[in-house]
Amino acid sequence: MKIIDRKTEIINCAAKLFKEKGYSAVTMRDIAQALDIKAASLYNHIKSKQEILVLIIIEIAEEFTLTMNSIVNSEISTIQKLEKVIQLHIEITIRNPEALACLNNDWMHLTDNELIYFIKMREDYEENFRNIIKSGIAANEIKNLNQEVIIFSMLSTLRTLYLWYGKKKGFTETSLKNNLKEVLLNGIVN
Repeated sequence: MKIIDRKTEIINCAAKLFKEKGYSAVTMRDIAQALDIKAASLYNHIKSKQEILVLIIIEIAEEFTLTMNSIVNSEISTIQKLEKVIQLHIEITIRNPEALACLNNDWMHLTDNELIYFIKMREDYEENFRNIIKSGIAANEIKNLNQEVIIFSMLSTLRTLYLWYGKKKGFTETSLKNNLKEVLLNGIVN
C-alpha cells in the first residue's frame, strides 16, 4: 500500500471534490468531512482552499510546461514531437484526472501572482504547440491546413480527455496512446 502524507491526502481529496462540484461549491468543511476529520485540523496542514488550488494547478501546469519545453527543444521530427505531446496529455490524464479537471475548469479562481504565472505558462505552452505545427507545415511533414484549426482540434481533444477516459471501460493506456495518436495525426479516412 502506498503511504502518502496528510497534506497530499488533503490535496487529492480536494481535487476530487473540485472535479465533482467545482471549486466554488466546495468548502474546507466539505474537504474535512470527506476525510472524516475536523475542519480545524485541516489548517494544521493547509492554510486555505486557495492554497490547495494553487498546489494542484501550478504543479500540473509546470509539468506540462517543462515537458513541452523539452519536446520543442528536442532534435526529433514534428510528428515525433506531436506524438510526445499526445503521450504527455494521456499520461497526466490517466495519472491524475482530478488535477487536470481543476487545471481546465478552476484556473480562473487563482489569484494575483499565481494567476499571472499560470496564464503565462498556458500561453507559452500554446505558443510552443503553435511553433511545432508551423515547423511541421514548413518542413512538409504535416498538411498545410489552417494552423489554428489544427491547434484547436488537437488541444481541445487532449485537454478534455479526463471527461471521457474514466467512463470508458476496457481501454488501456497503451491502447489509448496508439489509437488517439493515430486519429489525431492521421485522421479516420482510409
